[in-house]
Amino acid sequence: MKDDRVKSAALGVLESAWREDRGYCLPNADVYPHMWLWDSCFHSMAWASLHDERSVAELTHALAKQFANGFLPHMVYAGPNTVYRGPRSDVSCFTQPPVYALAMTWAGRQGLAVPGDLSAKISRALSYFTARRFRNGLAFVVHPWETGCDDSPRWDSWYGGSDWNAPGWLARDTQLVGATEFSGDEGDAIWNTEFVCAPSLFNGILSHAFLLASELTGDDAHRRVSFEVGEAMDERLWDDRQGMYVDRPVVGGGESHRAPTLDGVLSALGSVRRDRALACLDQLRDPSRFAAPWGLRYLPPADPRYLPDTYWRGPAWPQLEFLVVQACRRWGEEDLADEIARRARRAIVASGWSEYWNPETGAGRGARPQTWAALAAAL
Repeated sequence: MKDDRVKSAALGVLESAWREDRGYCLPNADVYPHMWLWDSCFHSMAWASLHDERSVAELTHALAKQFANGFLPHMVYAGPNTVYRGPRSDVSCFTQPPVYALAMTWAGRQGLAVPGDLSAKISRALSYFTARRFRNGLAFVVHPWETGCDDSPRWDSWYGGSDWNAPGWLARDTQLVGATEFSGDEGDAIWNTEFVCAPSLFNGILSHAFLLASELTGDDAHRRVSFEVGEAMDERLWDDRQGMYVDRPVVGGGESHRAPTLDGVLSALGSVRRDRALACLDQLRDPSRFAAPWGLRYLPPADPRYLPDTYWRGPAWPQLEFLVVQACRRWGEEDLADEIARRARRAIVASGWSEYWNPETGAGRGARPQTWAALAAAL
């Protein structure tokens, strides 16, 4: 499909999910009937690539429920909610990866006017992590939901197995919410007695976000934090044997934190060492690792956990393909970025604008259409 037709189709996906009265897209009204933080940031970047002012509107609404301490909730409830995600009834009390700095930068690069108060909100959101969620130079999360990669094989040790379809898996999600400690003032999640982890991907996105925020605001302190997080990643998360970044358990866990997922390659987005970033990205060329006919696998095909049709067990994902392209461009791998973007566009269209797809066949899986598939317009 030619680029103009891809953009036209992407616009159709976004407009079908747009809620004018709320100022954002529902990712999929049947499966995901609320607002998710990083989904809306990806929507914003897709809108911006179409030069549509709804980019700024969606990003504004994604940040509208920010707590006084800077915390951004990962969900804003758009209707009845039956799942407990903390002590507040209007929003979740967990967060998600800070891709909002990239969303704001992206809108500006497309020539859209971004209100000045958004950069202040983003600075406060990033500083929340250094103030409330930092240990040994790395940000930590207190539930797998906060990583965006909810059921990654990296969490298997905390869940007691690798069978995502097992009846106890969702029950374990609920147990981990019950083990979460929330602040007494605003209700944000601050600790967990059973699950605390410093994930490589989350920290890679955070390091990159601080770098972008320094460019947006001129704040040298943000640049220093970006470098410090990147250094801590190299010191504490680098796995020389695999040539990628791994996670670091803080409370609970086990060997699953070393699972060779795309997270560990994508962490190059926030690395400060060129040699290591390029070692990660080189695996995107390798058919025995992450390169597949229809995009990037989440796990290498030889891994016993690899299930290319199963949620977070191997499929390709639009938002990860998009972030990988940004990591490649950051390190000057333009040809690789172009090839990944080309394959991702082709796969998104072939999958029917799906939530995720089988990287071997291109068959769509999950919710369809899913609004972050509109990132094809940004690729």
